[in-house]
Amino acid sequence: MALQRIDAENTDDILRALDQDGGVIVRTLVDTALIETLRDDILKASSDYSPGVANQGMGDWGKMFVGENTIRFSSLGLVTPAYFQLLENKPYQQIADAALLPHCSSYWVNTAQAMLIGPGSDAQILHRDCTNWPQVCEAGWPDCPEVTISAMIALEETSEELGATRVIPGSHRWPNIDDCGDPDMTVPAELSPGDALVYSGKLVHGGGANRTTDRWRNAMHLSFVVGWLTPEECCPLDFNAENLSGYSDRVQTLLGHHSYNPGGEYGGGLWLRHADSW
Repeated sequence: MALQRIDAENTDDILRALDQDGGVIVRTLVDTALIETLRDDILKASSDYSPGVANQGMGDWGKMFVGENTIRFSSLGLVTPAYFQLLENKPYQQIADAALLPHCSSYWVNTAQAMLIGPGSDAQILHRDCTNWPQVCEAGWPDCPEVTISAMIALEETSEELGATRVIPGSHRWPNIDDCGDPDMTVPAELSPGDALVYSGKLVHGGGANRTTDRWRNAMHLSFVVGWLTPEECCPLDFNAENLSGYSDRVQTLLGHHSYNPGGEYGGGLWLRHADSW
């Protein structure tokens, strides 16, 4: 079953597809000018990173998970100011609000990474992103809260041959959280520049195999996580209050520079910086 392809302005249709399939291809999520700037700056910065070095904090197993000929790096706001514009993307904000705000009062960046898959790379291990927080997801699966939402954004044309991300539509509703299916059950999320695969943290997916001999799959990932969980990326170490003083409250919240207010729901304030102010 192929993923649905929906224009970025059709939020209601996107949310229906996300609920039905666990993932959806959002056409032109990022406009041409911004995606070209992101592409140029990220590819320029990629020369500072060697393939196979990233391990997602998981040692040798993490290197296998990422791939021996894959370049990954985060801290994208230190690479390009276009990153801060991306955080203000209205269509993605509407999607993330709908997916996450029923379970939190605010959310923040989980991680933003360049994900560049090199020639000859094998397909990535199929997995679910939500299992980064197993204590939350395993309780009541698959009806546990949606804790993370992701967008795989194409910086350039992303075909199956180049290693487009592969997903199993509907796997977000499977009764066994440990069941990640088989590669032959997956479909590729082929993208044009600025398109994005937006998907639930519960969806089974993995980077595809790059079957070319001389071309890279150039894409980036931007995900959010509910404000009461710890994200993968430690953004507050990259950006101090002075760095972010000219940016919106949304950007500052996403990058960990506002306290978490439970909003009247059960729980206390978290990540307090000024205890008398949210």
